[in-house]
Amino acid sequence: MPATGELIRHMNYIDDIATTLRRISASIPAMTKEESARLGEYIRKSEPSYESVVQRLEHQGKHGKEDKE
Repeated sequence: MPATGELIRHMNYIDDIATTLRRISASIPAMTKEESARLGEYIRKSEPSYESVVQRLEHQGKHGKEDKE
């Protein structure tokens, strides 16, 4: 199945998210305990969360509309 332009755009967004998470991960050793805890809590409370979007995608993949051929 060929990827649509919209799918490719969304995949590029995921690449951007992964790049951001790598940057955050690389800076963790330089953070204080308080900074690490605060950033962890901030990420956990962000909405929509990465996990909630993955769950929606998986649900849509199982129960969503059928592909057009």
